[in-house]
Amino acid sequence: MHILELPSFFSPHGGLFCLEQAKALKAFGHDVRIVSVVELGVKIDREFYLTASWREERREMEGVECFNYYMRAVPKMVRYNVRHWISLCEKAVEKYVLRYGKPDVLHAHCCKSAGLAAKEISQRLDIPYFITEHIPSGFFERDFGRGWQRQGWLKERMRQAYEAATCVVPVSRELVDDLAPYFGTAYHYHPVSNVIDTDFFAFRERKSFDNRPFIFCCPAVADIYRKGYDVLAEAISYLPAGIELHIVGQGTDSRPMRDLFAQKPNVYFHGGQDKHGVRDLLWKSDALVLPSRSEAQPLVILEALATGIPVVTTECVPLSLRIPGACLIAPIGNARALAGKMQDVMHIAPSREFSDVVQRLASPSVVAKQLTDIFLSSNKE
Repeated sequence: MHILELPSFFSPHGGLFCLEQAKALKAFGHDVRIVSVVELGVKIDREFYLTASWREERREMEGVECFNYYMRAVPKMVRYNVRHWISLCEKAVEKYVLRYGKPDVLHAHCCKSAGLAAKEISQRLDIPYFITEHIPSGFFERDFGRGWQRQGWLKERMRQAYEAATCVVPVSRELVDDLAPYFGTAYHYHPVSNVIDTDFFAFRERKSFDNRPFIFCCPAVADIYRKGYDVLAEAISYLPAGIELHIVGQGTDSRPMRDLFAQKPNVYFHGGQDKHGVRDLLWKSDALVLPSRSEAQPLVILEALATGIPVVTTECVPLSLRIPGACLIAPIGNARALAGKMQDVMHIAPSREFSDVVQRLASPSVVAKQLTDIFLSSNKE
């Protein structure tokens, strides 16, 4: 099957979930490539906004051929930026089809940009499109206000894109309910987990912590409110001495983050790291803590469990990740309860069984088989 992947976000702004699924589908025997349009912001990208290529960048990423384009966003012009993104994506796919022919399916990642473009391209090429959705409601509340108070036209266009898709593939069943106040549920959906490279994020035995600090890690970008870093900063005040907290993720070594944890002993900031840096930290850690207020299906929990360590997180994570004996759940925004679960997890030893559960849920072969069945089902209807 010829599959064209369309990510809403891609390097250098994330999107590795798309690359991992593309790799998994290619290993499963499909012909898979990626066409990405990356929106650059004046503030967040600064010099790159000016220096990024104005032409197509063609490169191979971990065995997958990618065609990357950069779009300079105009500040505060959301409607213009969305239209421009879709237009660039349509032109990029036209160029792609001239090279490789018409794909059998379009696979968009997140509706906000790629799903909207896939709807238009699908009609033009007369091929089905699928949307894998990764984004929780908290993402939209951050950008458009609680209850989506701004840019209502975009909400309506996304709802239409969901309903017109052959199938929406949320990364968890709970994500459907989370987004229902915005987009309803009048569309066909089938949940499939994100992919975890279970060969890379593999189980490893940890050293006994009888004569060393117990090490917690928190791999999450520095979105202080959505990721609950303010709750975590309070929670560690209630913990006994003899623990370390290591924080990794884009922006986590910033001044606001350091100020938040000021006067907190044994807290270490690692900033943004590639997957090797994240894995090394997981292998050195005894447990992961993720105090988020909003999540779809956090990859870091799957990665941590795949390496064998238990997890403390909150009620916002989907049931599929709440592995008995491995994942302890605290109420959202409750620092004392979070601290209590962090103390409880210190009595849970790393286990290969945690890794085995992730293998059955999110390994490349498992996810590729599920996606293939969904794509093929469109030909039977």
